[in-house]
Amino acid sequence: MQEAVKFQIQYLGGDVREGDVILSNHPSAGGSHLPDLTVITPVFYPEQEKPVFFVANRGHHAEIGGISPGSMPPFSKYLWQEGMCVKSFKLVQNGVFQEEGLVRLLESPGTQPGSSGSRNIRDNISDLRAQVAANQKGIHLVRELIDVYSLPVVQAYMAYIQENAEGAVRDMLKEVSQSMQGPSLSALEHLDDGTAIQLSISITSQGEATFDFSGTGRLVAGNLNAPRAVTLSAILYCLRCMVAHDVPLNQGCLKPVKVVIPEGSVLDPREDSAVVGGNVLTCQRLVDVVFKAFAVCAASQGCMNNTVFGDESMGYYETVAGGAGAVSVHGSLTHTHTHTWSAGAWLAWTQWCAHSHDQH
Repeated sequence: MQEAVKFQIQYLGGDVREGDVILSNHPSAGGSHLPDLTVITPVFYPEQEKPVFFVANRGHHAEIGGISPGSMPPFSKYLWQEGMCVKSFKLVQNGVFQEEGLVRLLESPGTQPGSSGSRNIRDNISDLRAQVAANQKGIHLVRELIDVYSLPVVQAYMAYIQENAEGAVRDMLKEVSQSMQGPSLSALEHLDDGTAIQLSISITSQGEATFDFSGTGRLVAGNLNAPRAVTLSAILYCLRCMVAHDVPLNQGCLKPVKVVIPEGSVLDPREDSAVVGGNVLTCQRLVDVVFKAFAVCAASQGCMNNTVFGDESMGYYETVAGGAGAVSVHGSLTHTHTHTWSAGAWLAWTQWCAHSHDQH
């Protein structure tokens, strides 16, 4: 989600005011796949002309239009077939919820051949209002912190959190570099259609790493393309799993890391490429590849097992649990959500993989 916030800061420049809330889901704007709607709100504070922070949340909407109910079409070839697509829209402007403009956006996929607008606009509006409210709660809590400790102190501690995460990752990478048998780590896996995901990781003695995906297959004609932000999130997740320290998940984990992704590959596709499967299948294979390179755990089942159904009035979407690969101190698991699936899986696998890595 960090990529989505950075995009809006660069895209809107100074055109962000108190009372504005931004909606975005486009893959080229830091999005994952279209059903994941990101809501971003600037945090203003008295006597400060510019936002002092941004708060954001991302929610998966089970229906946003497209060529099939549930907005997870298995055979989409173009982004527009997957539903409403928004780079930047002021969902709230000057404190006013822009429902009319939102409805137009939700209906817009219906202008394309064989496609429908959202089949459940009422729920979309309700859920987005809830996302706006969640951000408001975040703003209230941030302002409370500033009231108690002052703005310079809060901003300093936000930086300390990132520095701590950076240090934890550097320590882990230094340890790995000392035990490497060659100049780099490498791994190769394939999607079901044979598309390669190839990774080479070089690590310096200073704890800096380059994740190079050169050799990865070209973008595909279907929807298994993964936006660049998905690849970065997969790397961030894996690094956080492997550190031996208990640190909050944050962008500091990626500070010692350079990422090379070939443009036009399945991991950095064109703007109009279909991506709905990339965020639920390719992302899992990405995690498998990174963990394989570091030799910390066996592959998962490699997919989120999406189940989708609906009709002209609704769409329903759910994931079904699968298998998790073994690590050195634990056997494999069945009937469980893994890796990029859920918060519960994230916590379990963080403890599991970190413990396994620490044993080495």
